[in-house]
Amino acid sequence: QVQLAESGGGSVQAGGSLRLSCAASGYTFGRISMGWFRQGPGKEREGVAAIRTGAGVTVYADSVKGRFTVSQDKAKDTVYLQMNSLKPEDTAMYYCAANGLYYPTLSSNSYSNWGQGTQVTVSS
Repeated sequence: QVQLAESGGGSVQAGGSLRLSCAASGYTFGRISMGWFRQGPGKEREGVAAIRTGAGVTVYADSVKGRFTVSQDKAKDTVYLQMNSLKPEDTAMYYCAANGLYYPTLSSNSYSNWGQGTQVTVSS
């Protein structure tokens, strides 16, 4: 079975940090791309960051460049999203997703396997 499990969400004040985790099972971890997406109140789902597992190639949305970092732990079949200098605009439900693409992408339509999401709330 293909399963993705996010964790690490919570509530933090502006300027704080959180690290989200996404554990994957049922995949050949080094042969997939995994992405982080978010959907805030009244907003469309947007891609935040993505990584090609194994190779480690990454891509970021302009809104989070310099603040967020996506990384991987191959031994644990897990990807992380380190979020620093958080802003209220970052408040959203965050989802991880996986696909079989060679290059990571921030297009949600390219992903067919999704986790349940973890809530991130940033207060001003």
